[in-house]
Amino acid sequence: MARGPRYRVPFRRRRERKTDYRLRKGLILAELPRLVARGSSKHMIVQFIEARIDGDHTLVSSHSSELLKSYGWKGSCSNLPAAYLTGFLCGLKAINSEVKSAVLDIGLRRSSKGARVFAVLKGALDAGVEVPNDPIVLPDDERVAGQHLVEYANLLFSSPEIYERRFSKYLSQNLDPRKITDHFFNVKNNIISSFKDVKA
Repeated sequence: MARGPRYRVPFRRRRERKTDYRLRKGLILAELPRLVARGSSKHMIVQFIEARIDGDHTLVSSHSSELLKSYGWKGSCSNLPAAYLTGFLCGLKAINSEVKSAVLDIGLRRSSKGARVFAVLKGALDAGVEVPNDPIVLPDDERVAGQHLVEYANLLFSSPEIYERRFSKYLSQNLDPRKITDHFFNVKNNIISSFKDVKA
């Protein structure tokens, strides 16, 4: 460990690799709420957060488990379609709370084209929230709707044992993996219909 009179101990959250303070300062100086997208191995969490003198305040938030409980989603809560739907849901909540624009905060994650955090961004954009972005990083519409999952399911369908093992969770929920795209649009329509006063 470095020593000496000029050595400064980094902030605790920097040492724990939780916060990049240089990046955070830039986001705060934008004077807009942050669209915070975080993913785990099982879920996606999306929040609109405003930085204030007394600390961060969450304006609206969405958790991918809401898709299961309130909108009829039967698939994984951590895949690309679920990330988009969670971002779309949170975006509609933001519009309903008069949050019109934000800046994207992906934390310490590396920027990777088509990643789940950018599916969240695409969902928020489609909901009507203005977020500065480079369209090249957004996943295409087919992947967002789960077409890549449909193609994979069709590929494995001729091998029932592998098919049932890979898609056991979907099949246990009576969801045909080859029809995930149709299910995606049904759930999206359910979300839109629950926000009758919001134009999406």
